[in-house]
Amino acid sequence: ERFIKAMHEDGDALATLRPDREPKATEYIPQIVEMIQTLINKDFAYAAANGDVYFKVNNVKDYGVLSHQSLEDMQVGARIEANNNKNDPLDFVLWKAAKKGEPAWDSPWSQGRPGWHIECSAMSTNELGAHFDIHGGGLDLKFPHHENEIAQSEAATGEKFVNTWMHTGLIRVADEKMSKSLGNFTTIREALEEYRPEEIRYFMLSAHYRSPLNYSEANMLSAKAALERFYTALRDLPIAQESDALEFEKRFQDKMDDDFNTPEALAVLFDLAREINRNKETKPEIAAQLAALLKRLGGILGILQTDTEAYLQDNADMDVKAIEALINQRLEARSNKDWATSDSIRDKLHSMGVVLEDNANGTSWRRG
Repeated sequence: ERFIKAMHEDGDALATLRPDREPKATEYIPQIVEMIQTLINKDFAYAAANGDVYFKVNNVKDYGVLSHQSLEDMQVGARIEANNNKNDPLDFVLWKAAKKGEPAWDSPWSQGRPGWHIECSAMSTNELGAHFDIHGGGLDLKFPHHENEIAQSEAATGEKFVNTWMHTGLIRVADEKMSKSLGNFTTIREALEEYRPEEIRYFMLSAHYRSPLNYSEANMLSAKAALERFYTALRDLPIAQESDALEFEKRFQDKMDDDFNTPEALAVLFDLAREINRNKETKPEIAAQLAALLKRLGGILGILQTDTEAYLQDNADMDVKAIEALINQRLEARSNKDWATSDSIRDKLHSMGVVLEDNANGTSWRRG
């Protein structure tokens, strides 16, 4: 419960929508036991003398279809384990007899707990049906976890398990896998102490989900700069109905339909932002319509939904009243053609982390 609560808090902070259902393995013990019994009845599993139950990998014709490995290759690379309960080294556990003091549930074979793989098969097939469209997970789960899910699910139901597998690349630091053992581990909460949620979200969208993602200060600053470009394009425009700009919407849709190609979808949004900037001075009504489209398409990715001024000026360390007072002093100096004072105030604001933008409507500012 503690980790579920923490996961929800982190997901909410990053504007991630929650799933409709979040099943827990402990709520599905009867279904798990039933699926294991079905596999035993179909001769795809066997109960060992010690109360464990194992899946018969050699009884599956196309085991290895997801990871593109053959049974022969797996046999050569199989780890030799001191386990006399298995009929074959490749067989994997479906039910594990509990040791003293471990959590345990009743089953026909022993007081024990389900294996990791069978939990997912039982929950997903009960929630979504024997056959469904999309299954996700980290790249490191492809083998053996997802391979085993396919084998046991299809053996139990007699149906194809999943149409499309979506495996996410791993997060790296300095081109090494992020891990506690390497001492380069950063949690979302730690990242949120340094960067705003939308910056972290943009950073994750900037690479294709199947690709590795390198977490670094340079990449986070790049994400920050990109968002500032978008919000600057949205700035100083009236609220309007969005433009019927089919070109941008179609291009965005095509990129997202191509295996969720978010980097290319973001490139379309940058083209749209450039078009907004091009029209701001001469055709502000067109720019405002395009801005509405930019916000809606950005919303599909979970970005660009913050109030523009709030995003560009938000910094807990900045004294907004003091900044605006200095800006007014600078405007007065400029009206008096006192360029030296005007430049001095600009430099002072710059040292405070404030970037000024002079335009036809006056002067606006954003955090640097």
